[in-house]
Amino acid sequence: MKRKKSLNQAILISVMSAIAFIIQYFDFPLPFMPPFLKIDFSEIPALLIAIMFGPSAGIMVEFLKNTLHFIIKGSETGIPIGQMANFLAGTILILGTTLVYKKKSTKGGLILGLILGSISMAIVMSIANYYLILPFYEKMLNYSTTASEKLILIISGIGPFNIIKGIIITTLMVPIYSSLKPRLKIN
Repeated sequence: MKRKKSLNQAILISVMSAIAFIIQYFDFPLPFMPPFLKIDFSEIPALLIAIMFGPSAGIMVEFLKNTLHFIIKGSETGIPIGQMANFLAGTILILGTTLVYKKKSTKGGLILGLILGSISMAIVMSIANYYLILPFYEKMLNYSTTASEKLILIISGIGPFNIIKGIIITTLMVPIYSSLKPRLKIN
């Protein structure tokens, strides 16, 4: 019985990773944000898996999705910087969401978790972009920005983008969760 459950879980993680990978291709920029910041809904399959099987399963979906994306699409730098940033953002969202949902497995707990995850994602991604991601892009693409230019980009672009992304994901995730909860073995 335990082997069958593990096999079913592995199959579902694989299928949801493939779905997330496909969804990731339907990304789009927001008209008032820097064009390299693109919204996609590929965190939704990872969040569903995280709710069903725990955060490590959701993080595995994020990992597989981004690995496939790099293998198939590549990167402008030759190194998966964008995919690593997407993985980090998705992981933070999953951890924040499941931290709350694990304690309060209700629709309200999910909403609260998604809000916490979104705020955490915006904060962590702002810090990571300032100290790691943007400097790495600068080095790999041979350009530079001043500290104040980076700070302006983070305050006016990256931080708000992640909040907006969190709001959109939350708005989509709640009705999906509500419709799937009776059909799936979701806590």
